[in-house]
Amino acid sequence: MTSLDKPTEDSSADHARAVTEAALFEAFGGVRGMVETVLPGLLFVTIYTIDKDLHLSAIAALAVSLILVVVRLAMRDTVKHAFSGVFGVAFGVVFAMMTGNAKDFYLPGMLYTLGLGLAYIVTTLCGVPLMGLVLGPVFKENLSWRTRNPGRKKAYAKASWAWGLILLAKCAILFPLYWWADTTQLGWVLVALKIPPFLLAVWLTWVFLAKAPAPIDVFAEMEAAEKAEREAAAGKTERDAASRSAES
Repeated sequence: MTSLDKPTEDSSADHARAVTEAALFEAFGGVRGMVETVLPGLLFVTIYTIDKDLHLSAIAALAVSLILVVVRLAMRDTVKHAFSGVFGVAFGVVFAMMTGNAKDFYLPGMLYTLGLGLAYIVTTLCGVPLMGLVLGPVFKENLSWRTRNPGRKKAYAKASWAWGLILLAKCAILFPLYWWADTTQLGWVLVALKIPPFLLAVWLTWVFLAKAPAPIDVFAEMEAAEKAEREAAAGKTERDAASRSAES
């Protein structure tokens, strides 16, 4: 290794880490996405703790979710995280209203967390880790990591295991509380468990992917192939024209 190689390698590694951080930030919504995830549940449990009014708590949670979507639309920002929050809160409101049990406001989200945790584990065992399916398009590599980039597939598998185990551990805490604790206890524990497990899973994903081989940009490959085809077609046209000119 020459003295010039080290800075180049360091620069490449820094670039890879920066790209990974940006992709994770986009995929998981960043700080704003976390706020949009926590705020409706926090508002619900706060109001319910104060006056035990299920209807007021549910309406307030749904209203703030809708407001977050409107703010995103007004700012012409992506609304996928806010919309997912609205659907989650709406399902929770429907469940709670149907049963009359305020704890059921949290049940759809808990079931979703359980299903997602199992999906991470099952897809990894099947050789198609869910994290690769989620982040592949973000990194513009689509499914190229499955057959052409084994190091990256391994990183996605590790990240998927991390997400799956963290989410299942979270469920192991919440579901017993759903049966044994009251609404306010369950609500405050759930709010407390919103961010820390998420940040741990995102950090582990960043660690695994930052050390993995660079993604294969399949979009750039397709563009290069199309450009080569156009140039080849243009060259053939020029040769044909030159040939006809020579014959005449």
